[in-house]
Amino acid sequence: MQHFSIQEIGQWDRFYRANFINSLSGFKPVSLIGSISEQGVSNLAIFSNIVHIGADPALVGFINRPVAAAPHTIANIEATKLYTINHIHESIVAAAHQTSAKYAAGEPEFAATGLTAVYKKNFKAPFVAESNIQYALELAEIVPIKYNNTFLVIGEVKDVYVSKTIVQEDGFIAIEKAGSIVSLGIDGYYSASPIARYSYAKPGVKPTTFSF
Repeated sequence: MQHFSIQEIGQWDRFYRANFINSLSGFKPVSLIGSISEQGVSNLAIFSNIVHIGADPALVGFINRPVAAAPHTIANIEATKLYTINHIHESIVAAAHQTSAKYAAGEPEFAATGLTAVYKKNFKAPFVAESNIQYALELAEIVPIKYNNTFLVIGEVKDVYVSKTIVQEDGFIAIEKAGSIVSLGIDGYYSASPIARYSYAKPGVKPTTFSF
């Protein structure tokens, strides 16, 4: 196993270093976040740092880069308090990746990438019509991370749209049946395949497995 010190890593080409460090944390969920400005201009951006915060209340967070690098999503969320998260599947992965391009504030990514904005239940922020798992959120808190000028954006889940056929009897969502993909690094995308589900772990008790 080869050893790399942070001093050595710091001397690498910035793009090589970014790929290396971004891959270290492993596979991550990747989704499209839909938002809208107060002027009614939609925005769509791909995020691969989405994380479960809590189940009651239902909270989901994501990391927004420094405002200078990624201003539109967080500005819209601050203004309207509403946004959506939409899973990505293989058929739309190229279009989803294209949303990472630096479009101007008045240029909607939906039109630029060929994805379709859809509005539901008088919810102001747009969903991605092509997505198989969609959920609406209301802003709960934005936590500044001073060390690198990023932000943890926390939203409370308000509505979920998902096929009943992939929701198991115990509430487990078999997202691979929706074709949801995962990401690695900045620009790598992978399909997900199930391995196993285990019963609640207890000391000295061998866990049993569940079927998917």
